[in-house]
Amino acid sequence: MRIFVFLVLSVVVMGVGAIYPAFADESAANYIDDAAITTKVKEAFTADSHLIAYSSLRALEIKVTTDHGDVILSGMVDNQAQEQEALKIASQVNGVTAVTDNLVVTTRPTE
Repeated sequence: MRIFVFLVLSVVVMGVGAIYPAFADESAANYIDDAAITTKVKEAFTADSHLIAYSSLRALEIKVTTDHGDVILSGMVDNQAQEQEALKIASQVNGVTAVTDNLVVTTRPTE
């Protein structure tokens, strides 16, 4: 009986050892993909003339994070049109599976 338990445990340990590197590689690949998507979304924001037209620097104030292809937008925008444009731009980037809107519409104080 002890030999059987030892053999079973040995197989389990070897199986986990063989599987774990695959999970590590998957996590690294997801991280790289997510970082690339985040970069593409930020580039799309700065290149979009409509978003820039709504407010010249607000596009750069939108925080972009990505988790397994889900792009999360947070920060402040000047109006709903800018919010909708940001959501549209992010959703059109290759690799984006979903867009989560955490943007807050607020007006800037006049100087």
